[in-house]
Amino acid sequence: MMIERCAYARAGLIGNPSDGYFGKTIAVIVRNYQARVTIYEAPRISIRAGHRDRLDFSSFSEFLEDVHLNGYYGGVRLIKAAIKKFNDWCAAKEIRLDRTFAIEYDTNVPVRVGLAGSSAIVTATIRALMAFFHIEIPKPVLPGLILSVELEELGIGAGLQDRVIQVYENAVFMDFEKARMERDGYGLYEPLDPALLPPLFVAFHDNLAEGTELTHNDLRSRFNRGEQAVLDAIQHWADLAEQSRILLQEGKGMAIGPLMNEAFDLRASLIRISPGNMELIRRGRDQGAFTQFCGSGGAIIGCYDGDPARLRRLRISYAEMGAELIVPQIQAVSKTNGEAVGAFRL
Repeated sequence: MMIERCAYARAGLIGNPSDGYFGKTIAVIVRNYQARVTIYEAPRISIRAGHRDRLDFSSFSEFLEDVHLNGYYGGVRLIKAAIKKFNDWCAAKEIRLDRTFAIEYDTNVPVRVGLAGSSAIVTATIRALMAFFHIEIPKPVLPGLILSVELEELGIGAGLQDRVIQVYENAVFMDFEKARMERDGYGLYEPLDPALLPPLFVAFHDNLAEGTELTHNDLRSRFNRGEQAVLDAIQHWADLAEQSRILLQEGKGMAIGPLMNEAFDLRASLIRISPGNMELIRRGRDQGAFTQFCGSGGAIIGCYDGDPARLRRLRISYAEMGAELIVPQIQAVSKTNGEAVGAFRL
């Protein structure tokens, strides 16, 4: 029997990147894109490459374009590391895994633009393994296991936010308060009603892709050195997430817009932002929207007043720079134009 599991892209709304430093964030799922993993019984453990794991090219230019877009690694290393960490978790619980399988994946999450494509592959893989072996991992514990795949096995700097929202989906407020994390091993994860959110859009550009490690590794080293500006910023990002949570619960969704601007401007005061990423931010603000990064760069999330004419102007403006604008599908809907939301397309 074939088992299929998926995980969606995500967008950090506010508070990031404080999630890696005992902060607070709000994030939303983006069902427009997904990673999909299929697992089935096989005589040997076999990992099948996805369409992005290319190993042959017609020319140097084609090879170099692939490296630019996808880096040097595809999803296979993520799946290998996920299988290893899943086995580690089971071994610690004295659960013996005695079946062999084939596992394959594919993804249409835009690459390396801050929409959590890597963690989507890992999340979908862990979900598939859980279903295949009939093993339940407590929901609050699961994001930490998923994070350990990249953080411990692959040495990729990252935080819990992406994994929490990909496990819980929809919209979530997260509090990673240090004492709770050290006591329980996970934070406070509070689902929010997506209906409370203001109208949102996401814009991204493939050529602005950056690895998340570029931001996280630099911040981590500065945090570890006790750089006061970084320590203050982490606290401020967390405070902005808490303020946004209160505003949303009070039905004042649009009021979080200025806080989103403030969150990004603080980031820009600490971390070098490339001209292209600054243009993503600026174009939204020039059209009367509020904007900030979804993750580490390459994609931004914005909120606006819901005026369809404004959204059209935003879409046109981003198209002029070669960027794509989408309206994130946050809530699960059974059918949209006869097709399930989140249906997989390459």
